[in-house]
Amino acid sequence: MSRSVVPDVVARQPWQMLVPLFGLVSLGAAVLYSAAGGSLQPYALSHVVRFLIFLVMAVLISRTDRNLFRMIAFPLYGATLVLLVLVELVGAVGGGSQRWLNLGFMSLQPSELMKPGIVLVLAKFYDALPPPMTASWRGLVPAGALIVAPAALVALQPDLGTALAICFGGVVMMFLAGLPLWWFLSAGGAGLIAAPIAFFTLLHDYQRNRVLTFLNPEGDPLGTGYHITQSKIAIGSGGVFGKGFGNGTQSHLQYLPEAHTDFVFATMAEEWGLLGGLFVLFVFAVVLTWGLKVARRAPDRFSSLLATGMVATIFFYVAINLMMVMGLAPVVGIPLPFMSHGGTSMLTNMLCLGTIMAVNRWNQKPGSLS
Repeated sequence: MSRSVVPDVVARQPWQMLVPLFGLVSLGAAVLYSAAGGSLQPYALSHVVRFLIFLVMAVLISRTDRNLFRMIAFPLYGATLVLLVLVELVGAVGGGSQRWLNLGFMSLQPSELMKPGIVLVLAKFYDALPPPMTASWRGLVPAGALIVAPAALVALQPDLGTALAICFGGVVMMFLAGLPLWWFLSAGGAGLIAAPIAFFTLLHDYQRNRVLTFLNPEGDPLGTGYHITQSKIAIGSGGVFGKGFGNGTQSHLQYLPEAHTDFVFATMAEEWGLLGGLFVLFVFAVVLTWGLKVARRAPDRFSSLLATGMVATIFFYVAINLMMVMGLAPVVGIPLPFMSHGGTSMLTNMLCLGTIMAVNRWNQKPGSLS
């Protein structure tokens, strides 16, 4: 039998997911090119280069043995926790928040790395925990401590959006591990009671303004409501077919803030219209559906928890960003995966994707990688 001319490492990649993803990244690069006034610098070129570099990283991660994932779970979590402490001590300040570590060649935001990190460490924790103990305090208290420690450090930066993302990933892992449903319902009820107290006592002024702006963005359209008002104008003015590539006015005339990062979807929708928005939603649906299929075929509890948690992490990014730019959620500064300009965000999402690709490979050879 003749061998295929396509190398095995290429043939085994999940092209049914990667090809649509390439289309999404290409659209993102076109939007960033337009946002920069028709220039590859400083956004579009670096966006594509970062994606290609991190894609190689994702492929390398997909070749990693399952036992290595188990071994490095707690050390990686501990290292990221140390980085979060260093942010508090020597971190760089930008935009009123202390979130970055200056490494010389790049600025690293450790809080982003904790999003996949919390999924990995909890997958390891619940895999090692005997199933009968999952519904006891042993399944709740240690896992809760693993979630609260990084979330509290991130909230101090302050970065409420990322802290909520870490908590979301952790709670999803608890739910998937099989903790009793009434625990979640009780926690939700307690949260509803505590929310008004936290709103007036724990949140910073700008965070309270974001919530109030979300409830009534038209109340201060030139102040706290400016971001979301301009975003909705950009999305609505695109219509069905958009104004055309390079013809957006909201971003080019600098009415739309953060047109290349948090509000990149609004920039895209103005020029590409409803059809562009549907394409973006279609690609994310393909990627997330593929990830859930991988998780369902996973050969063991650890792999299933790991893949589903990574899917949930990407979903949180997508859902919150899209809701935010359309006025359905407060502005919390979460970028849109694979479209927004930003190195750490791209790194985080490609780490998640590479991990799902690893589980997909374990599904193909379950016996040899256990």
